[in-house]
Amino acid sequence: MHMKNSKIKAIDLFSGGGGVSIGLMQAGFNVVCAVEIDPDAVKAYSSYHLLKDVNVIQQSICDLSGRAILEAGGIAKDEIYLLAGCPPCQKFSMQNRIHNSDEAKKDEVKKLLMEFKRIIKEIYPPFILMENVPGIISSFGGSILKEFKDDLEDPQRPDSERYFIVDKVLNAADYGVPQLRKRFVLHGMREDIHKNLEQMGIEFKLPLPTHSAKGQADLSPWVTVKEAFSGLLPIKAGERYSDEHIKNHYCAGLSDINIKRMKIIREKGGSRNALPPELVLNCHKTYSGHGDVYGIMNPDAPAPTITGGCLCYTKGRFGHPYEDRAISVREAARLQTFPDDYIFGESLTKAALEIGNAVPIRLVRASGEEILKAIRLIQPTEC
Repeated sequence: MHMKNSKIKAIDLFSGGGGVSIGLMQAGFNVVCAVEIDPDAVKAYSSYHLLKDVNVIQQSICDLSGRAILEAGGIAKDEIYLLAGCPPCQKFSMQNRIHNSDEAKKDEVKKLLMEFKRIIKEIYPPFILMENVPGIISSFGGSILKEFKDDLEDPQRPDSERYFIVDKVLNAADYGVPQLRKRFVLHGMREDIHKNLEQMGIEFKLPLPTHSAKGQADLSPWVTVKEAFSGLLPIKAGERYSDEHIKNHYCAGLSDINIKRMKIIREKGGSRNALPPELVLNCHKTYSGHGDVYGIMNPDAPAPTITGGCLCYTKGRFGHPYEDRAISVREAARLQTFPDDYIFGESLTKAALEIGNAVPIRLVRASGEEILKAIRLIQPTEC
């Protein structure tokens, strides 16, 4: 198979602000092409120095062919490369349960996942990587994911047009991410290549954990919030701080009553259940769900899952562990393992969505390194 350069090329579909691309670059891939429809995400992606040479196609994947994507990346048909894609996952989320049962909405929910599959089947890349929310496994009883995998694994197809797939729900904290975040991860290898690996007695697999809750055996302990926030100066609610090394260290403002709530919650364990009756919101007096709302992060543990509302104290356990404020843009970015030199825009809302919707970069890097191991085994003199 054709391989001109020492670094293996990769394509990033649904690239967002570049989290997957950065993780793949850190793993050792050369990301040559990305596809993203959102102009703000494209601007952020192209502004990051590591990604400045990537050919970004700002267009809907529905309007692109696999051949056009390969041409944009300068990839030959017989070249070894990786196709990565993280189709927007909100509709698979357990928070959107209506989409998990309403058959009338099934086509809408699965549309982008099936577009990803269409691109795969048009070009049959040697390797594929997909990440998504765990809810993709149970959405519509698992039928959407089954349709996706069954078509790619179809034993009636020739080896060059079907895949060997491994997949599992992984906890990002087990890979050095300071956050308890579960992600569905899928690695695929074209069957003709997989048979070569099998003949060598090598297993194609998902990355092995590098961390655990208490650091048992050869594993490191989970990275904590305190460790992730280390070196960032204290700021007040609504304050903005920036210097030559630290950018985007700014956070949302808070009302006096929410600061009062926060102080009490922090002193009494971190959850809103500690509030005296006069400070309990009316909507919480008869509803006990969403228990993380108004919560304070535990400094000695990984953070809870970072969402698109991660910069708002009232939308989850996003209170700073020591300071009377919500976490800052930079702190949220560190919890997703974005590098400190990645610059977000000035809008808190847009930054929160960009960060919350990203795949943790260290988790992507772990997948990328595992896939590269397989590539180096089948092409040892080229990699």
